[in-house]
Order: sequence, then structure tokens, then C-alpha cells
Amino acid sequence: MHSCKYIIVVCLVALCSCEPSSSPYNTWQVYRGDKASTGYSALSQINTTNLNQLKVAWTYRCGDAREGNRSAIQCNPIIVGNRMYLTSPRLKLIALDAGTGKELWKFDPFVNEEATGVNRGVTYREEGEDKRIFFSAGVWLYALDAVNGTLIPSFGKEGKIDLREGLGREPSTLSVWATTPGIIYKNLLIQGTALGEGYDAAPGFVRAYDTESGKIVWTFHSIPQPGEFGHETWDAEAYKETGGVNCWAGMSMDEEKGIVYIPLGSPAFDFYGGNRKGQNLFGNCLVALNAATGERLWHYQLVHHDLWDYDLPAPPVLVDVINEGEKIEAVAQVTKMGMVFLFDRVTGKPVFPIEEKPVPPSALLGEQTWPTQPFPVKPKPFVRHYYGDSDVVRISDTSYRYVTEKIKGAKKGSIYLPPDTAGVVQFPGTRGGAEWGGASVDPYAGVMYVNANEVPLLIKMKAVAVNETESIPQGEKIYTLNNCTMCHGADRKGTPVYPSLLKLQGKYSEKQVGELLQTGKGQMPAFPNLSPEDKKALIDFLFEKPSGSQQRAKDSVRGNYRYVHNGWIALTDQNGYPGVQPPWGTLNAIDLNKGEILWQIPLGEYPELTEKGIPQTGTPNLGGAVVTAGGLVMIGATYDEKFRIFDKNNGKLLWEHKLPAGGYATPATYMMGGKQYIVIAAGGGGKVGSPSGDAYVAFCLE
Repeated sequence: MHSCKYIIVVCLVALCSCEPSSSPYNTWQVYRGDKASTGYSALSQINTTNLNQLKVAWTYRCGDAREGNRSAIQCNPIIVGNRMYLTSPRLKLIALDAGTGKELWKFDPFVNEEATGVNRGVTYREEGEDKRIFFSAGVWLYALDAVNGTLIPSFGKEGKIDLREGLGREPSTLSVWATTPGIIYKNLLIQGTALGEGYDAAPGFVRAYDTESGKIVWTFHSIPQPGEFGHETWDAEAYKETGGVNCWAGMSMDEEKGIVYIPLGSPAFDFYGGNRKGQNLFGNCLVALNAATGERLWHYQLVHHDLWDYDLPAPPVLVDVINEGEKIEAVAQVTKMGMVFLFDRVTGKPVFPIEEKPVPPSALLGEQTWPTQPFPVKPKPFVRHYYGDSDVVRISDTSYRYVTEKIKGAKKGSIYLPPDTAGVVQFPGTRGGAEWGGASVDPYAGVMYVNANEVPLLIKMKAVAVNETESIPQGEKIYTLNNCTMCHGADRKGTPVYPSLLKLQGKYSEKQVGELLQTGKGQMPAFPNLSPEDKKALIDFLFEKPSGSQQRAKDSVRGNYRYVHNGWIALTDQNGYPGVQPPWGTLNAIDLNKGEILWQIPLGEYPELTEKGIPQTGTPNLGGAVVTAGGLVMIGATYDEKFRIFDKNNGKLLWEHKLPAGGYATPATYMMGGKQYIVIAAGGGGKVGSPSGDAYVAFCLE
């Protein structure tokens, strides 16, 4: 066995000895399979007739899972020639022999430092003999020689560029990184970023870098500047302070047309927009840009003035559909609300009608919700859009009573129920519907396959005065307004995923906490925006010290109030099961030609509930599916740590295998030496909270 906890590759013995043809669907050199983000493979050696012959081909262990189940692997590996490129829990970039799993080289971007964040894949570019891997870790974007794993010194500064630069604000104060790989167009690397989601978030401008030098060639201002289209959809001065509107989920490309399709996130702060009144373009938009220049060709906003963290969670998928007898080159975008928006990818015209429907107003001071939100007529949502008393979980009388008591006084209703100080059951929640694993399509049939979550949250807002006469301690105000509450809660008690910050004296020294604020650790980002004075005040607050407690926090918000929330707290019963009637996780097949759901099945199970006679519930899931010409849909993603293969025509389970840890990543498939392989990362842990792993595992036909 090699050293990375678990990567499982499924290798099926060849039924024929031919290598892949030149079809774009026969290789896996790009994140999610191809630049159209289809997640599709034309390989069919592994098919519905021979899954009983599947066996583990090799397992590679990275050896660097984080203690306390605080790490994950979300990487979708790419395969170029006989090499596989992947990342480890602590973001080492690794090259393997794709046929054996033997390690060829390893690059560690965090030598003598704490690794931060997650990575979902890398980007490959080849020009003659120049073969490069672009890879993000921390604030840096690296260019490495794909052959030997050494930095390319002519790119940026000694092989790396700082993603905080070029955003129009002081780089040292910004928290910026990239979880998802960029996409190549000719000599450009088009790259999105991930950001903090508090009031001090950086702007999420999309940039194209020269692949040789690393210099910025063009920038798309996702928050329009004065004089630019869309600037009028904000408060006139909001662009100076508002952040977010970033492409963290990845993008897709029509290389022939030279168009890149970019799904954008919500403006920051996620749950209150009193300081950013208006429609807020290009927040929550699917934007089509000229890939060579960054010029906007068209856009469509899928959520107006977002107050729910409903950012677009996955790359759009390019697929041709037949609509009323006419072939349409389309782009399909899935959402956290479980909706599919389908557009003509040249004009942006909706393939099916989209209706603007009224939604409830907000009761929060200073907030002005947008009066309507868009709903596609077809396809119907693949998750539920309403939570009421009849939807409270009933897997036992105890569960029902527990959840009913928990939500007493909270508001319930539709997906666009605004956040409130009384508490709101948000359903399907910020991890509901589709997530970053995204959708896959069979490009020949026009059928989409997408896994989904239906997990409610209990969101409760709190007003915080920010005028200079307020006597709230500076450290408490910094904690409240700088994103800490979103993970650790307003009461600092933490969640099942994020640790408590109470009684820190027995866990950390003040020096250690100061270092964590400066560098970040694991999935906790750094907070470089804090001045030494603010950092000291925050540490004093966390360690419950009176020193400096009556100083005023520094902020420049317009108005007298900001609102924060109690954290991303899942609404669960006393045993941790979601507080809504099952299913809690599903796999869905959708005919994009007709706009119809073909089938929907629960994805995953809790064995202890099945043993009690409760029908399969599905589980929350993270990571996408791959669909193949062999008639298969392959997916890990579930809490029960299984890798499953389904019949793509009817959703019938054909095969399953218990992974060494949760497979919260999208698999890949490829041919090597006459055999078809399937590889999936088994990293577990992280935000899911299940045991962490560090492996990639493979299966093949005997």
C-alpha cells in the first residue's frame, strides 16, 4: 500500500484492448471531465453487464489526514497520458502512475507552515514540450512543471502569484484563496476565487492570467464599478466596501465559440443586505463572457438581492437539447434551491419560460428585499420548496417532539422566507439542492444527473449597533461582525462540525490563537484584515479578559445597524438526523429536452434506521456523479461512506463498495493499458464531520 489514506480507483479488466479514441469524452484531462463540465465519459468497458467483476486495483495513501477529523479530500483527479494529478488533505500536489498508483513526485506548498483550505482539482496546460500544472493553495496560485513537479520561475514571482493582488484593495488586508481550478482558453488561465463571507469580504472579481508570465490580462468586475453596466443596481457607494460575488464553484467553456460561462456567488454579508440595497448585479448571476477579453456577452440573475446564501454552487453544464423539434446549444445551471435554469448559450434566452413570483418582505431594519424571484416553469424543482408543521421529521415520536420544540417561535414557509430575529427554518438550506459536486449529463441523450440535499437550517438573526456611541466591547463586536459567528455561533458554543470557542484557556495559549488568526488552519481562513489592536481585543474577548474591553470597534458601515446570524446550524433531531421528513439526500435524472424529471431515488442510508424498518432515507451528500456510455452513474458522496454505481436509465442500484472513508469528491474514469479505471478520493471528515481519510482507491474487472 502507498502512503495517502485512501484513493480508490476502480479498474475494470478490458473487454477490448483498444485505447481511447480522439473523442473529447474519452479522456479526463480537465476538472469534471471536459471544459463543458459534463462529467461524462464515452468509455464503456465497465458497463451494466460486468460489474460483478469489479475489484480494487490500487490504493494510494497520502499520509497527511488532519487529527480530529478536521480534514477532507474534495479533489477530482485529472489524468494526462499515464499520469494522474491529485491533491492530499493538507494540499500537497501529487503525481501518480495512473496504472499502478505509484507516487512519481510530490509538491508541498506549506513547508513549515499550516495548510489551510481545501482543493477540488488542478488545471493542465500543454504547449509543445512545455507541460504545466496550475494549482491553488492558500493565497497562492502556482505553476509547476508537470513532468517533475518543480516551480516554473518565469511565472509570477518564482512560480507563483498572489490571488489577493489586482482586486483594487490593499492585498494584505484581504482573505482570498481558490478551492476550484481555473479553466484554460488559448494562452489564458481564467480563475475564480473563494472569499470570506462577512462584512469585510474581498470583491470576487474574475481574472484571466497569461499562462506564461502570470500577468493579469483582463478582469471582470463582478461588482460593477462606476460607469459600468449594473452599477446602478447597487447603492452608489456600495462598490467601495461590499465584497463577495465570486466564482468559487468553477466554470465551463465553449472553446469553439470562445465563451466562458461563470456562475457567481452572493454579495457579502450573506444574510443581510441593508448596506447594499438594490438588485445587486452580478450577484447570483450566470454570466457569459468573451473568453479572450472578459467582455460581458449576456447574464441572467437567478436570485435577486440574495439574503439566503443561495450562491450558484457548481459549474454550469454545456449540452445540446431538442426543444420543440429544434436543436439548441444550451447551458444548464443547477442551484441550491434545487432548480435547473436552461439557456441558449449564445443568446442567453431561456429554453423554458422563467416566471418572476412575489416573495415575502423582510422585517429587519434597513433591509429592502427584492419583491420577486425567478422560478423556471420547467423542469420542476428536484427538491421540496416548503417547510411547514407537516414536514417536521417523524422517524420517531421523540424526534418529532424534539424538533417541534426546537423550532417553536421560528418562522416557517417557502425557500425565500427572509432571515429574521425570531428565527427562520431555511429549507432546503444553504447546503440544500445541488452543491459543489454539481450535475453531469449524457450529451447524446440530453439527460442530466444530479445529487441533492434536503437539510433544513435554523437561522436566527441578531442586530448589532455600529454607531460610535455604542458601548459594546470592541472584541465582542469584532467577533460578531468578522465572520466568527457564522461558524462558531453567536454564543461561541460551536456546532457538530465547528469547535466551541468557550474555555479556550485549557486548549490554546493567547499566542497560539494570535497565530491562527494570522495564518489560518485547516478550513479556518486567516484574518489579515485585523489590526494588531483589533486582534488583541478579539483575543481578550475570547479569553474573557477585561483588558481594552470598552474600546470601540472600527467599521465604516453606512447606517446604524448590522445583522449577524447564529451560524450554519442544521436543524436536527436529538440524534443528529435532519429535522424534516425524508428523503434527506437524492439522486435525480432529468430530461433536459422535455424539462421532466425521469426518476428520483434516495441516495445513501443510515443502516441503524433501515434495521428499525424505516424506509431508506438517503443521507446528506457532498461530491458529484460521473455518467458513462456503459449505462452507468457512479457516485460516492454519502455519509455511509459507500461508492455506488446505478443504472442510468432507471436508477437501479447495480453495485456498491464500502470506502475507507467518505468519498466526498467526484470520481474520474480513464483508460490505461487496455483497462478502464475509476478513481475516487476517500477523504471523509472536514465540514461533514465524519472520520477523515487520506486515500484514493481503484477498482477493475477481474
